[in-house]
Amino acid sequence: MQVAVLGAGTMGHGIAQVSAMAGHDVQVRDIDEELVADGLTAIESNLEEGIERDKVTQNEADATLDRLSGTTSLESAVTDADIVIEAVPEEMGVKHDTVTDVESHVAPDTIIASNTSSLSLTEIASALDHPSRAVGLHFFNPVHIMKLVEIVTAEQSSDETVERARQFVEGIEKTPIEVMDSPGFASSRLGVALGVESMRMVEQGVASPEDIDTAMELGYNHPLGPIELGDVVGLDVRLDILEYLRKELGERFKPPQILKRKVRAGKLGKKSGEGFYIWEDGEVVGTSGDWGDS
Repeated sequence: MQVAVLGAGTMGHGIAQVSAMAGHDVQVRDIDEELVADGLTAIESNLEEGIERDKVTQNEADATLDRLSGTTSLESAVTDADIVIEAVPEEMGVKHDTVTDVESHVAPDTIIASNTSSLSLTEIASALDHPSRAVGLHFFNPVHIMKLVEIVTAEQSSDETVERARQFVEGIEKTPIEVMDSPGFASSRLGVALGVESMRMVEQGVASPEDIDTAMELGYNHPLGPIELGDVVGLDVRLDILEYLRKELGERFKPPQILKRKVRAGKLGKKSGEGFYIWEDGEVVGTSGDWGDS
């Protein structure tokens, strides 16, 4: 199968990696050559780490890289694709422009999938001349480790599209769940609710970020605490999702001031080097000092 992934960032390169590891030929597209190169380098680093941990063989890593290529041309990336997965920024206008451009270059039976974590799939699909081909494929970070994929069904999604999406997800050794298009779907709505309450607890001085995360990791068997997860996802992304859910579902999703301040200060989490935690080389090395009764 030919797979096109639009966006070489954290989610995009992860989706490209697992697709290539499953035997698909994959083209990764981004708007800048440096972004494409960074995405492919991140995949190579993930594979090298997998080799060190005996999760991936050298031959598997080499074969995966052979199936991957990068481009800045949308037309080149999508023309022969059986499925196109967009992982562009979480802005409806950007999503609409992207899927409209994709549709002008692909075959009638090409699936156009969105990795959106909260935006309406029905609204995204409305930009298409043939919206029955649209579906949500919501992957989780880090993609090469997390097993879950939400298949989000838009109002317009055909049964055939959903079934083909399910087969693709199972073929890359992920576990699909199917949800109807609704604000935040299932996972984002639940995950953000936990995340926003944990931020309020930090803001009120109830406990430190480390202790809140430890409580959820050891008390509830979460692989990653909600504060650290927010840093990994990106605090700007968290804020955007909360603003959207607040608009759609009410004040219980109102973003806390501590989150707004961090985003305004450029403290976006792992990708900027500081959020609720301080990060170096992708690892937590300390806690940001601006928490508690602030």
